[in-house]
Amino acid sequence: MAPPKPRVRFVADAMLGSLVRKLRAFGFDTTYYRAGDDAGLMRAAAREGRLILTSDRALAERCRSRGLGVVMLDQQSDGARLSALARGCGAIGIELVKGAPFCSLCGGGLAPLGKAEVEPKVPPSVYARHRLFFRCMSCGQIYWRGTHWKKLMSLARRLDQKPVASLHSRGKAGRRARPRNPR
Repeated sequence: MAPPKPRVRFVADAMLGSLVRKLRAFGFDTTYYRAGDDAGLMRAAAREGRLILTSDRALAERCRSRGLGVVMLDQQSDGARLSALARGCGAIGIELVKGAPFCSLCGGGLAPLGKAEVEPKVPPSVYARHRLFFRCMSCGQIYWRGTHWKKLMSLARRLDQKPVASLHSRGKAGRRARPRNPR
């Protein structure tokens, strides 16, 4: 039996807070470095073996010059950033393996919670519609798989790495060959 593949761990700069919350929900160990300078972020990444996610071109260049792993994410939407993250990790040979969700607020682990335990802590409509609940073991935040969860999981598909099409699979002038219509 092959040993499990090591899972990538991220540290994201202060400009990527929304992305950090999503990556945690998708099961990626992600630190949000919002206090401190770039040198501190690079030291933390090196010390903890984390891949740096940044939207700061100058920081990305400093990381590369020091041999630190970095993925530049200068896109505007989280969906576009997730797609760019998948491409960037693929380009440097890192496979993205999703795990169990973390708390999107603090990054703590989640534990199942009995329905009776949440009744006074969630809106009555949520209590009536859902059976599964989870609590962050660090901050106590309560989660359930509602419509927001479904939207997140749809967005998570952007992380699925697909091989880049080779030139051999393309038609003339670099365009993708179109399948023929079998009549």
